[in-house]
Amino acid sequence: MADDQVLVRAGFRLLLDTEDGFEVVGEAGDGAEALLLAREHRPDVVVMDIRMPGVDGLAATRDICAELPGVRVLVLTTFDVDEYVFEALRGGASGFLLKDTDPVELLRALRVVAQGDALLAPTVTRRLIEEYAARPEHRRPNPAALRELTAREREILALVAGGLSNDEIAGHLVISPATSRTHVSRVMTKLGARDRAQLVVLAYESGLVSPRRP
Repeated sequence: MADDQVLVRAGFRLLLDTEDGFEVVGEAGDGAEALLLAREHRPDVVVMDIRMPGVDGLAATRDICAELPGVRVLVLTTFDVDEYVFEALRGGASGFLLKDTDPVELLRALRVVAQGDALLAPTVTRRLIEEYAARPEHRRPNPAALRELTAREREILALVAGGLSNDEIAGHLVISPATSRTHVSRVMTKLGARDRAQLVVLAYESGLVSPRRP
């Protein structure tokens, strides 16, 4: 748990300590401490605040995701449309939640991320990605990477960016769920993405998927 406010950390610890299946193995007041504790404990999930003194949560997220591939990062933020959160998703975070999220939703999110899935809430995460990836200064086309994908894999990537689950992709393309999972896994491998959140970012940044018009 990384947050520079002691009371915030205490509140989260109180919630998690009373819930079966959770254990808080460390608390950090800044990003540098969060990285050290992640190296030491190799937790399933790091709950990361973005705005902290010294090394902020954005830099810590990038370092943790690059160095510790088995550790997932769930970002907490005050603002639902926040460029720092977009950068955290680009850097490998598996999703984000608002700090005023209902405790039940927080617990669900932690379980989703701990299982290796991305926390993609279409009404929030995709809106954030669309908002920033649509701006010219945030476009980072990488046609070389996309050229590695087959036509079917590009189609799969576009559907992931559209918020479809593996089962929904299977139904849309009239393929088996197992085949859908295999395609998504291959796309992630080819593009070097940690999870579906990064696939969505890449799809928008590359221009493969265009933001929806109001």
